[in-house]
Amino acid sequence: MCPDSEIRTHIFYTLHLNNQRKVAVMNKPEIAAKSPFAVNVEKGKDYYWCACGRSKTQPFCDGSHQGSTFAPTKFTADESKMVYLCGCKQSKNGHLCDGTHKSL
Repeated sequence: MCPDSEIRTHIFYTLHLNNQRKVAVMNKPEIAAKSPFAVNVEKGKDYYWCACGRSKTQPFCDGSHQGSTFAPTKFTADESKMVYLCGCKQSKNGHLCDGTHKSL
């Protein structure tokens, strides 16, 4: 399904408790594009939108999320039409663009 790849991991903070070092990490998706992907979808067909931003087949998953906290978002087209899939991976509408890329 998807090959392993590196995911940008940000060290959020480090705590020192009882001589033990604890590191909290936060994974953030890569910004694949600062614009949506216009895609013609077919009614009844399943699609897997890349949520990590690392896929080489944007906006769809190629498995690059393997080993991360990310997973692709499956959606089924309810009708055949043009949809605008999020390219910045920051949309509050999941796989659908909500214009967030304009503020990045």
